[in-house]
Amino acid sequence: MSQSIAILGGGESGAGSAVLAKLKGLDVFVSDFGSIKPQYKAILDQYEIEWEENQHTQKRILSAKEIIKSPGIPDKAPIVQAALELEIPIISEIEFAARYTNAYMICITGSNGKTTTTTLTYELLKNAGYNVGLAGNVGKSFAFQVATENFDYYVLELSSFQLDGMFHFKANTAILLNITPDHLDRYHYNFQEYIDSKFRILQNQNEEDHFIYCDDDQVIKQELEKRMISAQRNPFSIEHSLMHGADLSDEKINFKTRSDSFSMSIHDLGIKGNHNVYNSMAAGLAGGIQKIRKELIRESLTNFKSLEHRLEPVIKVRGVMYINDSKATNDNSTWYALESMTENVIWIAGGIDKGNDYEKLMKLVKKKVKAIICLGVDNTKLHDAFDGLIPQIYDVSSMADAVKTAYSIGDDGDTVLLSPACASFDLFENYEDRGHQFKETVRRL
Repeated sequence: MSQSIAILGGGESGAGSAVLAKLKGLDVFVSDFGSIKPQYKAILDQYEIEWEENQHTQKRILSAKEIIKSPGIPDKAPIVQAALELEIPIISEIEFAARYTNAYMICITGSNGKTTTTTLTYELLKNAGYNVGLAGNVGKSFAFQVATENFDYYVLELSSFQLDGMFHFKANTAILLNITPDHLDRYHYNFQEYIDSKFRILQNQNEEDHFIYCDDDQVIKQELEKRMISAQRNPFSIEHSLMHGADLSDEKINFKTRSDSFSMSIHDLGIKGNHNVYNSMAAGLAGGIQKIRKELIRESLTNFKSLEHRLEPVIKVRGVMYINDSKATNDNSTWYALESMTENVIWIAGGIDKGNDYEKLMKLVKKKVKAIICLGVDNTKLHDAFDGLIPQIYDVSSMADAVKTAYSIGDDGDTVLLSPACASFDLFENYEDRGHQFKETVRRL
């Protein structure tokens, strides 16, 4: 009898895991408490995988030897609790898929900048001719690629939720960009639990492996004093000089890896803003560890363009610039967005608050924001924070109304910034849906 696997969630990671399990001869069953999208049903049917939607058949799921849980499902879900009580091992798609590949793993986590750094690192390796896959929280699922491709390298974007379900997995190069409070609703509103989750990216590393991290992040620095790190350290900083790693002087990034050192101007970077200097440093160091030629690293960092839904310029209408930063799902991401703006910002914010502290935004909002448009089912926290600070605060419940309001109050030279600082699930399917609706509505003005 082949080992039975139950998969909770029939989305990208669940369907990918199911295909890999099936191809490895395992007995697999997919269960989704919501509905499964048609494209994933088609994949499951193509591989003759049994699935159910809008329910969890407990008897079937709890008879499995192992459960692969999609990252979006919280531990407090009744089916997960029932499995934990029975001590059925629960792992993530990443943990499962890694069993079936010997590829070199470059893994990236952090509260902000993950997708940009992951994509940048992937592009860098691809430009250097590496046989490399892009997966994790971005692109096609890691499991599906392990099942159907044969890559020598993977660049993986890893969320804390994915890391929570990883135990034996090892990153050959681990990148930790920053840690600020996020997803605290999933961590009992305990910041240390979230920090510990992020640091799981270092588990199982040894002295042959590499750890790239931001030396300006106080949370990371404090944690490093408490932890034994086996891997070779590669810090990066824009605030002070470093003997080894990447630092900044005279508006030049200096890369100092063990095999080479070179510099490039921050003005040559394809993506602007201090946060993107950090992201470029991390990707450049990852390339340096792979001994990619410095000319190629420079070229890749110069040619890279910003990603969709991340400070993405949409269009200028009647002298007003519209910018889509829908990926900003926490207050720290929005801080970066506001920091990179000039004055006269009409800020569209709101959604499902994940434990935000708006205090850190006060100074920037006071200096740069002329109006706030609250786009959410419950905007209480935004009003509590900014009523009285900003004279114009509006409540809307659809993207059409948000854009219409912004259009009616916008003057020549203003910027309308969608940077919600919140999750999107109250009014939208996900942050991509929110960003697409914003762009479509703006283009119809």
